[in-house]
Amino acid sequence: MRFHLDEHVADAIADGLRRRGIDVTTSAQVRLLQATDEQHIAFAAREGRVIVTRDRDFLHVDELPANHAGIVYYPQGSRSIGEVVRYLILMNDCLRDEEMVGRIEFA
Repeated sequence: MRFHLDEHVADAIADGLRRRGIDVTTSAQVRLLQATDEQHIAFAAREGRVIVTRDRDFLHVDELPANHAGIVYYPQGSRSIGEVVRYLILMNDCLRDEEMVGRIEFA
C-alpha cells in the first residue's frame, strides 16, 4: 500500500513508515502545500495512494470521486505519532490496495 500524507500530518509519521519500507509521500515533497482537497485527492488517485489526514473536510463523502484510492482520517490530538504509524503499518500488512478504493478508514 502506498500513502500520501496531507500537510496536516506530522513528517515523523512519514519517517516511521519509510523506516519500515513503506512508500509514502508528503504534501511538501510533491509540492502540494496549501493545495485544495481536490488536488490532493486527484494526486492520490493518479498515484494509487491512500490519503492520510486530520482534515475533516476529507470526510465529505458525497463530494469525493468514487474512485479515490482511499482515505485514513484521525482527529487532531486523538492518536500519538507511534499509534498512527502502527495503524498504517497494520493496514499495509492486512489490506490490498483495491480494498481501499472509495473507502474511508477512521484511525
